[in-house]
Amino acid sequence: MASRRRLARAVVMQTIFETHFSNESESRHSAIEILDRNIKEINIETVDCEFAHALLDGINEREDEILSSVQENAPQWPLERMDDITRAILVVGGYEILFGGDAPPAVVMNEAIEIAKEYGGAESGKFVNGVLNAIEKNKV
Repeated sequence: MASRRRLARAVVMQTIFETHFSNESESRHSAIEILDRNIKEINIETVDCEFAHALLDGINEREDEILSSVQENAPQWPLERMDDITRAILVVGGYEILFGGDAPPAVVMNEAIEIAKEYGGAESGKFVNGVLNAIEKNKV
């Protein structure tokens, strides 16, 4: 069974993905409302809700910096070329590596790779690993 934190990372990834694709009728929902709905769908007792909310808040505050770092560390892959799930996973992992500080980068990368294997395409895990390793090595 996945840890409470891995499930929190997964619901935040799903929330980022969903808010990116929300249509006009859904845009009235805030990212926090979407996150809360996603947590309930998984089972609120199994998710570290406080961590999920802190993660989403941090990502919302620093999204431009995170996306810039992802792009700098994956120069052959423009953000628009990345599949949306992988990009959302990179945003979550990138935030934690750059600004989180409460989990070692190796743990963050491992969690992101496992989420990529579960939700992404055939090569997502390898791609996420490469980009997050580069972010860690090149962070200021």
